[in-house]
Amino acid sequence: MPVQSRKPKRRYVVRPDRKVHWPFSDAVWAGSTLYLSGHIGFDPATGKPPSDVRKEIRFMLDAMKQTLDNCGLQMRHLVSVQVFCPDVSLFATFNEIYRGYFEKDFPARAFLGSGPLLFGARFEIQGIASKQE
Repeated sequence: MPVQSRKPKRRYVVRPDRKVHWPFSDAVWAGSTLYLSGHIGFDPATGKPPSDVRKEIRFMLDAMKQTLDNCGLQMRHLVSVQVFCPDVSLFATFNEIYRGYFEKDFPARAFLGSGPLLFGARFEIQGIASKQE
């Protein structure tokens, strides 16, 4: 009898609080791995990145955290993160705030200098999380 391979099921996640319905999912489950789309630090009151860079970073990380929460995961489940930033001089400021979102270990990470980001954002973050510990 031939052995049947099992392909992981995919589940597509769109946050219920998302106000604009762009053609992408906020995250996609493939088996026990969650792939998170890019998150920008929008101010919920204005729908735009705030002028205060620290607020923008917090809004962005809070949005990522909320997506993880909606999927039953936490920041500690992240295994890999990519941060895009047109101004790499903001690296230290980013790290100062980012550090506070983790209790212990940090995921693997790249901080990438980029061209301009959508909506004038200074940061965009995407990640991969795993249910397995």
